[in-house]
Amino acid sequence: MKVTPTLIPDVLVLEPKVFGDARGFFFESFNQKAFDEAIGKHVDFVQDNHSRSAKGVLRGLHYQIQQPQGKLVRVVRGAVFDVAVDIRRSSPTFGKWVGAELSEENHRQLWVPVGFAHAFLVLSDEAEFLYKTTDFYAPAYERCIQWDDPDLAIAWPNLGLHPQLSAKDQAGASLARAEIFD
Repeated sequence: MKVTPTLIPDVLVLEPKVFGDARGFFFESFNQKAFDEAIGKHVDFVQDNHSRSAKGVLRGLHYQIQQPQGKLVRVVRGAVFDVAVDIRRSSPTFGKWVGAELSEENHRQLWVPVGFAHAFLVLSDEAEFLYKTTDFYAPAYERCIQWDDPDLAIAWPNLGLHPQLSAKDQAGASLARAEIFD
């Protein structure tokens, strides 16, 4: 597995070794030992999630203020622009973001640790997005930051359309007003 740090050192791009030929391909999508070595500690995943979204759908910026979740995310169909925002007030990268294109072609995964808000924008006609979480979904503790908060200035790809958002995501708070981690 190739591990590439991002501009925020805690967020990592993971690329598996893919074995392919005329029949198709094979790769190990998760190996606990290799993952722990890549991030430098052991984490337990307790839940796997799968979503399908149409082009232009933007989901996020989500996080849980209690029962926070680390997420290992990947795309098995289509392509997305995936974003992690550091919302740990004591962090030297507080309020900074990183983004990576994840697709069925590049097989990349993004490790988004606890203390980050997470979002993705669908770039292809449709995308299927898989992610492992380190804690269970707890709707009472879920929070959302505005995808277009000017203080974050996320450089979302321009698809020539306004992103499709859920009601929850439309009501996201600015980073300045959001509950965040210490």
